[in-house]
Amino acid sequence: MRMLLKVKFHHDTFNTAVKDGSVGRKMKQILDETKPEATYFTELEGHRTAILIVDLADTSKIPSLCEPWFLHFQADCELRPVMTQADLAKAGLDELGKKWA
Repeated sequence: MRMLLKVKFHHDTFNTAVKDGSVGRKMKQILDETKPEATYFTELEGHRTAILIVDLADTSKIPSLCEPWFLHFQADCELRPVMTQADLAKAGLDELGKKWA
């Protein structure tokens, strides 16, 4: 299942990794292991934030997606299922609208 993983970094922990030069290595290690479909970095609510699109084949894989961020950066993680335009087209909204209107 395609999931949006939002990773919000805490300033102190991330700043320490930037200052000691380990942030790039840690990010690369996590992203190489996770193999996201897409990764974006932004600011949300005053925090450095990563937004990843990942494939979650099984819910037992949630720890493998989140634990690296928790352990390396003490980050907060949120997961949400997402769809592409093609997925939405297959959802049958017209039929659902007729059924539930």
